[in-house]
Amino acid sequence: MPTTLEAEAGSEQRLVRIELPDAPPPPSAYAEADRRQAIEDLLRGNHFDPHGLGPGPFILHLMVREGRLILDIRDAADEPLHAIILVLGPFRRLIKDYLMLVEKHEEAVTEGAMDARVQAIDMGRRGLHNEAAELLTHRLEGRIGVDFETARRLFTLIAALHQRV
Repeated sequence: MPTTLEAEAGSEQRLVRIELPDAPPPPSAYAEADRRQAIEDLLRGNHFDPHGLGPGPFILHLMVREGRLILDIRDAADEPLHAIILVLGPFRRLIKDYLMLVEKHEEAVTEGAMDARVQAIDMGRRGLHNEAAELLTHRLEGRIGVDFETARRLFTLIAALHQRV
């Protein structure tokens, strides 16, 4: 089932809608909330500047197929503009570790773990997000300009799309 959320109008170099047409069902309600929150945060504030495409706003169809990440960039009328394909190999360890930490965080919260344990897991997750954001920014360099927070939130969606790494 496709996931779609839309943002309010604003800056031209931004995403106003994100679609995850091939998104697998989240493994839990917690994972679904994590995915939804990433999309909402991303649409609330992002910088997305595909080089050579002129002004936006843009719609992004984000997919994983055959071990590749596809960023299908479209105009505001949902007409295709350009697709960028990235191999997921450089992200595999980060995705695997991130998904494990999401699962551990859910377990800790569900079990009523001590705040210190939950905070430690959150710190690890933030560190992974930062590392993944740097990698994604580097991999998109010369293709799409994104700010750090946009890259962090896109990584959350990439991890959610590729649940089995």
